[in-house]
Amino acid sequence: MQKLFIFICFIFIANVSAQIDSLRIGDRYLEDQLYANITYNVLLDRPFGEENRGFSYGLSAGYVRDIPFNKSGNFAMGIGVGYNYDVFTHSLQVVNTNEVTYNTGVTANKIYLHNIEFPIQFRWRTSDAVTYSFWRIYTGVRLSYNLRNSFSYELNDVKYEFKNINAYNNFQYGLELNAGYGAFNFFVYYGLQTMFKDVNIDGVHVNTKITKFGISFFLL
Repeated sequence: MQKLFIFICFIFIANVSAQIDSLRIGDRYLEDQLYANITYNVLLDRPFGEENRGFSYGLSAGYVRDIPFNKSGNFAMGIGVGYNYDVFTHSLQVVNTNEVTYNTGVTANKIYLHNIEFPIQFRWRTSDAVTYSFWRIYTGVRLSYNLRNSFSYELNDVKYEFKNINAYNNFQYGLELNAGYGAFNFFVYYGLQTMFKDVNIDGVHVNTKITKFGISFFLL
């Protein structure tokens, strides 16, 4: 099985290299089909008194089908699918699988999210068939569906954990922007959907949303 995997990787790389070598300026081409993001995550519109505690981060990677609008490839659309892993450190405590309760006395709260995501981008770039470093601005929406969520905290040296709580909104969506030059690009995601559904704390509805800032890498 390992030899077969190595052989498939070799054939894939050889085909990509051959295609790149055969391209000329003016040829029709595809760009930025593989992506990876590293982000710093922030929870916005938190309940009064709730705060981020510690470092929250996200990792994602996937494939985007590049669909050029013109022969030069400067304008295109991208539709993709990928995997996303998010970690949040905060002070919002889950007390059971159906209810979210705010508690400032608990400091070691964690949220772990495993998502499948679907970026839809409108793409502008200064590339051509033989240019590997260029300016790009990709903007659009990013949809995601939660595969697994876990909320945990420690109290008196005892760890409490709740998985796949009903109060979490499995379907999330938001606006995204990728902009930069060459290998390193700025990435921002602004969530439009609230994390929780029908959750109230002291009579106030929880409208917490996810925002991410980070770096994007594009390949092929």
